[in-house]
Amino acid sequence: MRIQRLNQDTRKNLLEELLRRSPSQYTEYEKRVAAILAEVKEKGDEALFSYTKRFDGAEINASNIRVTEEEIQEAYELAEPKFLSVLRKALENIRIYHEKQRQYSWFDSKPDGTMLGQKITPLQRVGVYVPGGKAAYPSSVLMNVLPAKAAGVEEIVMTTPPGKDGRITPTTLVAAHEAGVHVIYKAGGAQAVAALAYGTESIPKVDKIVGPGNIYVALAKKAVYGHVSIDAVAGPSEILVLADETANPKFVAADLLSQAEHDELASAILVTTSEELARKVSEEAERFTARLSRGEIIQKSLDNYGYILIAETMDEAIRTANEIASEHLEIQTKNPYDVMMKIKNAGAIFIGEYSSEPLGDYFAGPNHVLPTNGTAKFFSPLSVDDFIKKSSIIAYSKEALCAVHRDIEAFAEAEYLTAHANSIKVRFEE
Repeated sequence: MRIQRLNQDTRKNLLEELLRRSPSQYTEYEKRVAAILAEVKEKGDEALFSYTKRFDGAEINASNIRVTEEEIQEAYELAEPKFLSVLRKALENIRIYHEKQRQYSWFDSKPDGTMLGQKITPLQRVGVYVPGGKAAYPSSVLMNVLPAKAAGVEEIVMTTPPGKDGRITPTTLVAAHEAGVHVIYKAGGAQAVAALAYGTESIPKVDKIVGPGNIYVALAKKAVYGHVSIDAVAGPSEILVLADETANPKFVAADLLSQAEHDELASAILVTTSEELARKVSEEAERFTARLSRGEIIQKSLDNYGYILIAETMDEAIRTANEIASEHLEIQTKNPYDVMMKIKNAGAIFIGEYSSEPLGDYFAGPNHVLPTNGTAKFFSPLSVDDFIKKSSIIAYSKEALCAVHRDIEAFAEAEYLTAHANSIKVRFEE
């Protein structure tokens, strides 16, 4: 991994490099995505099935697009018992964590006849997109479905691309069934996003679409925002490790590579105050890369977006971490909780050398759907809040309104909105 001294120029160049990874930069795909969305909106199932044949090689039609109970049962028979056991442990951790995020309606009444409040209502129907094809992402199923369940969403619809044989990966089906998905459809890519956003003969329109995907999925979600809500436009994965001389270089290198293996656009950054640690982490990363199964992807990721930055002080290192606003931030320092209190921008914060990032990906409980590309400065992880909506409640008695009606009328007239003022005034005319 390249080692650089941290200064104003290296920080500025790094931020510019990382921003180039945003899906918003890939405008050359937007016309293709727009064409897919338009065709599915106009032709419904016909276009959806055609694109599924073209991109996934699967013969999908109205009779087999919906996953059957028999297919789910078969998935259980194919799933390893050890996997099922681990899945259920992770599911319970994730469920408990998200149930603590629940919000409740509240109402505040006063003796003067006023009542104000906030009514919490779960979304009615949510679409969860799960990547498929050659890979399986049961963890993505849990992380997107369980907060929706905790929020009380009435219907959870899942789409995932089938293999050429028209089947869904067993681990994905098992995870969906365990998490409580109501119905699963065999559809992927921008065409699945279009089906969820606009509705087709087979797939109902939803209120919100969540879940990760490739560049086509990300741009499709961005394009349909407004027709439906979305979680976010996710970019490539990223990790930043803050470490001092007390950190274990093997642990740091292993954690950096855990994100570099995602894809060639993933970023892995170490910011440290120790030159010795920087050198040792680089050596360990080289050794690990040579023997890991996805070594070629890891190497390209490190060549593109892998950095070891040496800071003069921990305060300078923390300042850089806040500017980068990484999706995953690990703190491996002598006093990690002191450092944590100074972190303002990060998707998820992992404290101490035994809180490795994959713990959050799979098992601990907090959501692994996190803001990327610096958006942790203003976005939060996926949560129960993403699956509810809030309505303000206002109730005034005649006596309560009488006490303030002239103030309201004056405010409305100051904005030259006489109909607003009149709406209040008519209630107190002789």
